[in-house]
Amino acid sequence: MKPREVGQSPDEIFDVVDERDTVIGREFRREIHRRGLRHRAVHVFWLRPDGDLCLQRRSYAKDNSPGLLSSSCAGHVDAGEDYLTAAVRELREELGVSLAPAALQEIDYAPCHAELGNEFVRSYLIGGRHATTLARFEVDSVLWRTPVEAAAWAATEPEVFSTPLCHLLGRAAVRQALGLPA
Repeated sequence: MKPREVGQSPDEIFDVVDERDTVIGREFRREIHRRGLRHRAVHVFWLRPDGDLCLQRRSYAKDNSPGLLSSSCAGHVDAGEDYLTAAVRELREELGVSLAPAALQEIDYAPCHAELGNEFVRSYLIGGRHATTLARFEVDSVLWRTPVEAAAWAATEPEVFSTPLCHLLGRAAVRQALGLPA
């Protein structure tokens, strides 16, 4: 089986960052996760014109949160890559949605936290209707709920959701962008 068919490659290289999100080195994915090093990630929240939010069921082949619901799209920032470029790449890789960087609106910057997997996370919002082609080694399926329904579901059944998504849904800027009460 090729590495990308198992949900992720342990040989990916990410920037290691300090407590201020300044790059201090590079390391293999497997080492970053094994040693709990700080690194970077992105989350994209996709709202359709009807107001529904895309939730992604992560592939069961993923090493982190397999089969759990997550944001519309999420992923690591590769070594030498910036957050916005990573978000555009992840959208294309996971959902087959190709957008210009200007189509993504940054809505939050979350400091490194254990519930985020020791990641600094920038979150983005996209709108519109887009055809999808799911990368099955990354994404099992997508489902649509209103943000209110998604937040209520995550609050009552957090075990169905990835810990990072639950954390992000508690952040004021994300809640505001999704039209959720403060």
